[in-house]
Amino acid sequence: MDVSDLKLRNKDVLKGILDKLSEMELDISIMHVCGTHQDTIVKYGLEDAFANVGVKVIQGPGCPVCVTTPREIKAAMDLAESGVTITCFGDMVRVPAFGHSLSDIRAKGGDVQIVYSPEDAVDMARKDPDKDVVFIGIGFETTAPSTAAVIKATPPSNFSVLSMHRLVPPALIALASMGEIRINGIIQPGHVSAIIGTKAYHELLDAKGVPQAVCGFEPLDMAMGVLRIAEQIKSGQPEVANVYTRVVKDEGNPLALKLLDEIFEARDVKWRGFPTIPGSGVGIREAYSAHDAEKVHHEVLLETLGNPDESLDAEPDGCRCGEVLRGLIDSAECPLFGNACSPANPIGPCMVSHEGSCNICYRYRK
Repeated sequence: MDVSDLKLRNKDVLKGILDKLSEMELDISIMHVCGTHQDTIVKYGLEDAFANVGVKVIQGPGCPVCVTTPREIKAAMDLAESGVTITCFGDMVRVPAFGHSLSDIRAKGGDVQIVYSPEDAVDMARKDPDKDVVFIGIGFETTAPSTAAVIKATPPSNFSVLSMHRLVPPALIALASMGEIRINGIIQPGHVSAIIGTKAYHELLDAKGVPQAVCGFEPLDMAMGVLRIAEQIKSGQPEVANVYTRVVKDEGNPLALKLLDEIFEARDVKWRGFPTIPGSGVGIREAYSAHDAEKVHHEVLLETLGNPDESLDAEPDGCRCGEVLRGLIDSAECPLFGNACSPANPIGPCMVSHEGSCNICYRYRK
């Protein structure tokens, strides 16, 4: 694809960047971990543009809903079936696990409510003090501070959070350590980086020497991020380049980080398609256990969350979302893609979420 074919602003600047990349005679693979980045890349045809200059860009585990395990989704369904009011973001409602979803339970009379913020869930709990309301905390460091804020603000006693929040840097270290695919560089997520800052990626830099760039979400942002990584590879001097300085600072957002540390503590959790990743999840600290759904509804959740049976983490038959999330295959390589699995009938979470690679691929490349 020629840049002149793209409906973009700053075409001349983009063409200049692509020309520079072409002159480098590259053969590299760069992973990013952000659904919005993937949307930009596929929507604007940058996959082909980068491939033409020797750069393969792969989406990794950058979709929060997608990396949530079947076990966790079943736990949320268990709560809904027990009579608890479940509140969650829209994508979560349709994610299937073991042939069912929260949407199915709602259709059968379960109280499953879509909210736009955890504050909405708190309001529901206040308006109906006789109902137990659980908010399903999904997302990375971007959304976790909002969950932490409502816990800290002394919500009503009938409100609790089932934390499925995850932390990006430990997962990237685990991914680089697995060595399943060639990763010459990593484009770090803009929204997450606005919270944790560029310093958070220095452990990955020191441990693995992986060139990195933090960038925004415009096509030109993506091209600049790829260029900065390519320059690091060519010079042999890896760093964490920040090409999103209009939003991201080295130290991140100190207030948000302080709040996260006060309310949450790191714990070892599985990600869909991954083994247990040390320190990659967050649980609610004991001081705030009155609003920790795992403790408040311990008896309901024990059978699922406390069950060592590994089949509870298994993918649906034929689904290859785990391999997509690890960057091993492209969405279209899954035999279910566009056939048995579509946004209207999703088999795996990557087809449900608008940040999922399969959903993006289906919308723009089908």
